[in-house]
Amino acid sequence: MYKQILVPVDLNEKGFADKAVELAVWHAKQSNATIHLLNVLPGIHMSLVSSYFPKDAARKMMQDTQNQLKVFAEQYIPAEVLHHQHVCEGKTWTTILEYSEKIGADLIIMPSHKRSKIDRVMLGSVASKVVENSPINVLVLKPQAHLK
Repeated sequence: MYKQILVPVDLNEKGFADKAVELAVWHAKQSNATIHLLNVLPGIHMSLVSSYFPKDAARKMMQDTQNQLKVFAEQYIPAEVLHHQHVCEGKTWTTILEYSEKIGADLIIMPSHKRSKIDRVMLGSVASKVVENSPINVLVLKPQAHLK
């Protein structure tokens, strides 16, 4: 059914993207699809931002992130499932949509942070903006409720 599955991964949120990747692996196995893990770094090359960091900081950040994403992939994606890791820079939700178009994704699977109503009004969430603006299917995993 799906051939190119994009899974945005936030490496700063431990235990957050693993469920989305598990679901992507299941879908990939069902249809022999390729999984694309994507981590989006903030605009570190913007002149205002980059002036506060040493010249090689952006390169080191990109390399560190690529290494972390590779380790994440090795941990959660079986070797028999074709997958790639990508690290990009930019505004998160727009970069996800741009990258999905670039790779020809036909499904985006992403987790959603649990947000308060005020957070959604003031900030919006990445997942809601991706869903609202994506021309392809987006499967959003809701946060797990805490059992009492």
